[in-house]
Amino acid sequence: MSKLFHVITDGSCDLPPEWAEQMRYSVVPFYVSFDDEHYQKEIEEIGIREFYQQMMDRKGVYPKSSMPSTQDYVDAFTPWVDQNMPVICICITTKFSGSLQSAVNAAQMIREEKPQARIQVIDSTVNTVLQGLLVLEVMKYQQSGKSYEETIQRIEEIKSTGRIFFTVGDMEYLKHGGRIGKVSAVAGSVLGIKPVITLKQGEIFPSGIGRSRRKNLDKTISLLVDYLKETGEDVSCYSIAVGFGYDYEEAAEYRARVLEALGGRVKEEELPILQIGATISVHTGPYPLGLGIIRKSL
Repeated sequence: MSKLFHVITDGSCDLPPEWAEQMRYSVVPFYVSFDDEHYQKEIEEIGIREFYQQMMDRKGVYPKSSMPSTQDYVDAFTPWVDQNMPVICICITTKFSGSLQSAVNAAQMIREEKPQARIQVIDSTVNTVLQGLLVLEVMKYQQSGKSYEETIQRIEEIKSTGRIFFTVGDMEYLKHGGRIGKVSAVAGSVLGIKPVITLKQGEIFPSGIGRSRRKNLDKTISLLVDYLKETGEDVSCYSIAVGFGYDYEEAAEYRARVLEALGGRVKEEELPILQIGATISVHTGPYPLGLGIIRKSL
Protein backbone atom coordinates (compact mmCIF):
# COMPACT_ATOMS: atom_id res chain seq x y z
CA MET A 1 0.00 0.00 0.00
CA SER A 2 1.44 3.39 -0.98
CA LYS A 3 1.26 5.90 1.84
CA LEU A 4 -1.02 8.91 1.59
CA PHE A 5 1.16 11.28 3.65
CA HIS A 6 4.52 11.45 5.40
CA VAL A 7 5.02 11.80 9.17
CA ILE A 8 7.80 13.98 10.60
CA THR A 9 8.54 14.53 14.28
CA ASP A 10 11.28 16.21 16.27
CA GLY A 11 14.00 14.57 18.34
CA SER A 12 12.01 14.79 21.55
CA CYS A 13 10.12 11.64 20.49
CA ASP A 14 12.87 9.40 21.94
CA LEU A 15 12.19 6.41 19.72
CA PRO A 16 15.05 4.10 18.71
CA PRO A 17 16.76 5.62 15.62
CA GLU A 18 16.34 2.47 13.54
CA TRP A 19 12.56 2.58 13.92
CA ALA A 20 12.34 5.70 11.75
CA GLU A 21 13.75 3.82 8.77
CA GLN A 22 11.72 0.70 9.45
CA MET A 23 8.40 2.55 9.82
CA ARG A 24 9.20 5.29 7.29
CA TYR A 25 8.83 8.47 9.33
CA SER A 26 11.42 11.24 9.71
CA VAL A 27 13.01 12.82 12.78
CA VAL A 28 14.38 16.37 12.96
CA PRO A 29 16.99 16.29 15.76
CA PHE A 30 17.58 18.71 18.59
CA TYR A 31 21.07 19.97 19.42
CA VAL A 32 22.95 19.46 22.67
CA SER A 33 26.00 21.17 24.16
CA PHE A 34 28.18 20.75 27.25
CA ASP A 35 29.98 24.09 26.84
CA ASP A 36 27.43 26.56 25.38
CA GLU A 37 29.55 26.85 22.23
CA HIS A 38 29.75 23.54 20.42
CA TYR A 39 26.33 22.07 19.68
CA GLN A 40 25.91 18.57 18.25
CA LYS A 41 22.86 17.01 16.65
CA GLU A 42 21.39 14.36 18.92
CA ILE A 43 21.65 10.84 17.44
CA GLU A 44 23.36 12.04 14.25
CA GLU A 45 26.45 13.59 15.88
CA ILE A 46 26.27 12.37 19.47
CA GLY A 47 24.66 9.09 20.47
CA ILE A 48 22.35 8.89 23.47
CA ARG A 49 24.61 6.49 25.34
CA GLU A 50 27.58 8.76 24.71
CA PHE A 51 25.58 11.74 25.93
CA TYR A 52 24.66 10.00 29.19
CA GLN A 53 28.23 8.87 29.70
CA GLN A 54 29.40 12.47 29.43
CA MET A 55 26.78 13.45 32.01
CA MET A 56 28.16 10.77 34.34
CA ASP A 57 31.80 11.69 33.70
CA ARG A 58 31.36 15.47 33.94
CA LYS A 59 29.66 15.94 37.28
CA GLY A 60 28.61 19.52 37.90
CA VAL A 61 28.48 20.34 34.18
CA TYR A 62 24.89 20.90 33.08
CA PRO A 63 24.34 20.37 29.36
CA LYS A 64 21.89 22.44 27.35
CA SER A 65 19.72 21.65 24.38
CA SER A 66 18.73 23.80 21.43
CA MET A 67 15.70 23.38 19.21
CA PRO A 68 15.83 22.55 15.50
CA SER A 69 16.13 25.62 13.30
CA THR A 70 13.65 26.80 10.69
CA GLN A 71 16.14 25.67 8.05
CA ASP A 72 16.27 22.20 9.60
CA TYR A 73 12.53 21.90 9.02
CA VAL A 74 12.72 23.39 5.54
CA ASP A 75 15.24 20.68 4.70
CA ALA A 76 12.95 18.01 6.18
CA PHE A 77 9.75 19.19 4.49
CA THR A 78 11.03 20.05 1.02
CA PRO A 79 11.70 16.55 -0.39
CA TRP A 80 8.13 15.49 0.41
CA VAL A 81 6.56 18.69 -0.85
CA ASP A 82 8.48 18.22 -4.10
CA GLN A 83 6.80 14.80 -4.42
CA ASN A 84 3.37 16.37 -3.74
CA MET A 85 3.22 14.29 -0.56
CA PRO A 86 1.24 15.84 2.33
CA VAL A 87 3.17 16.13 5.60
CA ILE A 88 2.08 15.79 9.21
CA CYS A 89 4.69 17.21 11.61
CA ILE A 90 4.33 16.36 15.30
CA CYS A 91 6.35 18.58 17.67
CA ILE A 92 7.18 18.66 21.36
CA THR A 93 4.84 20.69 23.56
CA THR A 94 5.26 24.42 23.05
CA LYS A 95 5.47 24.77 26.83
CA PHE A 96 8.93 23.20 26.68
CA SER A 97 10.41 24.30 23.35
CA GLY A 98 10.08 26.54 20.31
CA SER A 99 10.51 23.57 17.97
CA LEU A 100 6.93 23.90 16.75
CA GLN A 101 7.45 27.56 15.87
CA SER A 102 10.50 26.63 13.79
CA ALA A 103 8.33 24.11 11.95
CA VAL A 104 5.51 26.63 11.42
CA ASN A 105 7.97 29.20 10.07
CA ALA A 106 9.42 26.61 7.70
CA ALA A 107 5.99 25.62 6.43
CA GLN A 108 5.13 29.27 5.77
CA MET A 109 8.37 29.83 3.89
CA ILE A 110 7.75 26.80 1.70
CA ARG A 111 4.15 27.80 0.94
CA GLU A 112 5.31 31.21 -0.26
CA GLU A 113 7.14 29.48 -3.11
CA LYS A 114 4.93 26.40 -3.39
CA PRO A 115 1.35 27.31 -2.44
CA GLN A 116 0.19 23.75 -3.09
CA ALA A 117 2.29 22.41 -0.20
CA ARG A 118 0.24 20.55 2.40
CA ILE A 119 2.04 20.68 5.75
CA GLN A 120 0.15 20.29 9.02
CA VAL A 121 2.22 21.17 12.10
CA ILE A 122 0.76 19.80 15.33
CA ASP A 123 1.55 20.62 18.96
CA SER A 124 1.67 17.17 20.55
CA THR A 125 1.25 18.81 24.01
CA VAL A 126 3.58 16.04 25.24
CA ASN A 127 7.26 15.09 25.00
CA THR A 128 9.82 12.29 25.28
CA VAL A 129 8.55 8.69 25.16
CA LEU A 130 4.93 9.87 25.31
CA GLN A 131 5.51 11.87 22.14
CA GLY A 132 7.04 8.69 20.74
CA LEU A 133 3.90 6.71 21.60
CA LEU A 134 1.80 9.33 19.81
CA VAL A 135 3.99 9.03 16.72
CA LEU A 136 3.68 5.23 16.81
CA GLU A 137 -0.10 5.49 17.04
CA VAL A 138 -0.11 7.86 14.06
CA MET A 139 1.98 5.37 12.08
CA LYS A 140 -0.49 2.58 12.89
CA TYR A 141 -3.36 4.81 11.79
CA GLN A 142 -1.55 5.65 8.56
CA GLN A 143 -0.79 2.00 7.84
CA SER A 144 -4.46 1.14 8.25
CA GLY A 145 -5.14 3.33 5.22
CA LYS A 146 -6.64 6.35 6.98
CA SER A 147 -6.53 9.63 5.09
CA TYR A 148 -4.48 12.73 5.83
CA GLU A 149 -7.52 14.55 7.21
CA GLU A 150 -8.74 11.60 9.29
CA THR A 151 -5.30 11.19 10.83
CA ILE A 152 -5.00 14.85 11.79
CA GLN A 153 -8.41 14.65 13.44
CA ARG A 154 -7.46 11.48 15.31
CA ILE A 155 -4.24 13.02 16.62
CA GLU A 156 -6.23 15.89 18.07
CA GLU A 157 -8.63 13.43 19.69
CA ILE A 158 -6.08 11.25 21.44
CA LYS A 159 -3.25 13.61 22.35
CA SER A 160 -5.09 15.01 25.38
CA THR A 161 -5.24 11.50 26.86
CA GLY A 162 -1.45 11.40 27.18
CA ARG A 163 0.15 11.30 30.62
CA ILE A 164 3.68 10.85 31.96
CA PHE A 165 4.27 9.74 35.55
CA PHE A 166 7.93 9.85 36.54
CA THR A 167 10.60 10.64 39.09
CA VAL A 168 14.23 11.78 38.89
CA GLY A 169 17.51 11.11 40.64
CA ASP A 170 17.73 14.54 42.25
CA MET A 171 16.45 18.11 41.89
CA GLU A 172 19.62 19.70 40.50
CA TYR A 173 18.94 19.27 36.80
CA LEU A 174 15.36 20.44 37.18
CA LYS A 175 16.68 23.60 38.84
CA HIS A 176 19.33 24.26 36.19
CA GLY A 177 16.96 23.40 33.38
CA GLY A 178 14.36 25.89 34.58
CA ARG A 179 11.67 23.22 34.92
CA ILE A 180 11.32 23.37 38.67
CA GLY A 181 8.18 25.57 38.78
CA LYS A 182 5.32 24.00 40.68
CA VAL A 183 7.51 21.11 41.76
CA SER A 184 9.74 23.46 43.75
CA ALA A 185 6.81 24.73 45.76
CA VAL A 186 6.13 21.21 46.96
CA ALA A 187 9.63 19.82 47.39
CA GLY A 188 11.27 23.04 48.52
CA SER A 189 14.94 22.69 49.38
CA VAL A 190 14.62 19.78 51.79
CA LEU A 191 17.76 17.70 51.54
CA GLY A 192 17.33 14.44 49.68
CA ILE A 193 13.73 15.01 48.69
CA LYS A 194 12.87 13.88 45.16
CA PRO A 195 9.63 14.64 43.36
CA VAL A 196 7.09 12.49 41.60
CA ILE A 197 5.85 14.42 38.58
CA THR A 198 2.87 14.18 36.25
CA LEU A 199 2.99 15.70 32.79
CA LYS A 200 -0.30 16.30 31.03
CA GLN A 201 -1.35 18.66 28.23
CA GLY A 202 2.10 20.18 28.08
CA GLU A 203 2.62 21.05 31.72
CA ILE A 204 4.23 19.39 34.72
CA PHE A 205 2.46 18.98 38.04
CA PRO A 206 3.77 17.72 41.40
CA SER A 207 2.27 14.36 42.36
CA GLY A 208 4.24 13.59 45.50
CA ILE A 209 7.65 13.77 47.14
CA GLY A 210 9.89 11.40 49.03
CA ARG A 211 13.44 10.35 49.82
CA SER A 212 13.01 6.72 48.80
CA ARG A 213 13.36 6.08 45.06
CA ARG A 214 11.55 2.77 45.47
CA LYS A 215 8.54 4.48 47.04
CA ASN A 216 8.58 7.24 44.42
CA LEU A 217 8.59 4.64 41.66
CA ASP A 218 5.74 2.81 43.39
CA LYS A 219 3.87 6.11 43.35
CA THR A 220 4.30 6.45 39.58
CA ILE A 221 2.79 2.98 39.17
CA SER A 222 -0.15 3.83 41.42
CA LEU A 223 -0.71 7.02 39.40
CA LEU A 224 -0.94 4.91 36.26
CA VAL A 225 -3.39 2.49 37.85
CA ASP A 226 -5.49 5.38 39.18
CA TYR A 227 -5.54 7.05 35.76
CA LEU A 228 -6.83 3.87 34.14
CA LYS A 229 -9.57 3.69 36.79
CA GLU A 230 -10.50 7.31 36.08
CA THR A 231 -10.90 6.63 32.38
CA GLY A 232 -13.19 3.68 33.07
CA GLU A 233 -11.60 1.89 30.12
CA ASP A 234 -9.59 -1.29 29.92
CA VAL A 235 -5.82 -1.02 29.72
CA SER A 236 -6.05 -2.64 26.27
CA CYS A 237 -7.36 0.68 24.96
CA TYR A 238 -4.02 2.35 25.76
CA SER A 239 -0.40 2.30 24.66
CA ILE A 240 2.11 2.40 27.53
CA ALA A 241 5.90 2.65 27.64
CA VAL A 242 8.63 2.80 30.26
CA GLY A 243 11.01 5.74 29.84
CA PHE A 244 14.48 5.56 31.40
CA GLY A 245 17.78 7.42 31.34
CA TYR A 246 21.14 5.81 32.07
CA ASP A 247 20.23 2.63 33.95
CA TYR A 248 18.53 0.00 31.76
CA GLU A 249 18.66 -2.72 34.42
CA GLU A 250 16.66 -0.56 36.82
CA ALA A 251 14.15 0.12 34.04
CA ALA A 252 13.75 -3.61 33.33
CA GLU A 253 13.09 -4.34 37.01
CA TYR A 254 10.65 -1.43 37.12
CA ARG A 255 8.78 -2.78 34.08
CA ALA A 256 8.34 -6.11 35.85
CA ARG A 257 6.68 -4.31 38.76
CA VAL A 258 4.43 -2.35 36.40
CA LEU A 259 3.34 -5.55 34.67
CA GLU A 260 2.58 -7.13 38.05
CA ALA A 261 0.52 -4.10 39.10
CA LEU A 262 -1.50 -4.39 35.87
CA GLY A 263 -2.41 -7.95 36.83
CA GLY A 264 -1.20 -9.70 33.72
CA ARG A 265 -3.45 -7.68 31.41
CA VAL A 266 -0.40 -6.36 29.52
CA LYS A 267 2.30 -8.60 28.04
CA GLU A 268 5.97 -7.74 28.38
CA GLU A 269 6.34 -7.09 24.65
CA GLU A 270 3.42 -4.63 24.86
CA LEU A 271 5.32 -2.46 27.36
CA PRO A 272 8.48 -1.27 25.59
CA ILE A 273 11.43 0.27 27.42
CA LEU A 274 12.51 3.45 25.63
CA GLN A 275 15.55 5.56 26.45
CA ILE A 276 14.86 9.22 27.21
CA GLY A 277 17.05 11.36 24.96
CA ALA A 278 19.16 14.45 25.47
CA THR A 279 16.34 16.91 24.77
CA ILE A 280 14.58 16.03 28.01
CA SER A 281 17.41 14.60 30.11
CA VAL A 282 19.24 17.95 30.17
CA HIS A 283 16.35 18.90 32.50
CA THR A 284 15.92 15.63 34.37
CA GLY A 285 19.51 14.43 34.76
CA PRO A 286 20.71 10.88 34.09
CA TYR A 287 18.17 9.02 36.23
CA PRO A 288 14.64 9.81 35.07
CA LEU A 289 12.34 6.80 35.21
CA GLY A 290 8.62 6.50 34.69
CA LEU A 291 5.70 5.74 32.43
CA GLY A 292 3.98 7.25 29.44
CA ILE A 293 0.41 6.34 28.49
CA ILE A 294 -1.87 7.44 25.66
CA ARG A 295 -5.08 6.15 24.09
CA LYS A 296 -4.59 3.96 21.05
CA SER A 297 -5.49 5.32 17.64
CA LEU A 298 -7.45 2.25 16.57
